[in-house]
Amino acid sequence: MSALSRDAIRTMMAEVLQAQGKSMPESDSANLEEIGFRSLDFSELALRVEDEIGDELNFDAPELRQIATISDVLDFLEQLQAA
Repeated sequence: MSALSRDAIRTMMAEVLQAQGKSMPESDSANLEEIGFRSLDFSELALRVEDEIGDELNFDAPELRQIATISDVLDFLEQLQAA
């Protein structure tokens, strides 16, 4: 399994947002609710990451409740790849 860089994940996140007519903020501290990034969007992003790395990401829903910013999403997906 080859891990994706933080920049690659951020680019994929921007693509998910762009598909809905939304734009990716410059700051990773942007709140997900404010930019309209929902749980369904996270699921789509996670599937894209899985497709790219050729492996399944294993996580539980309670872990997702702590995610509030772009940085949280990027950190979370980086940690999952390393697990």
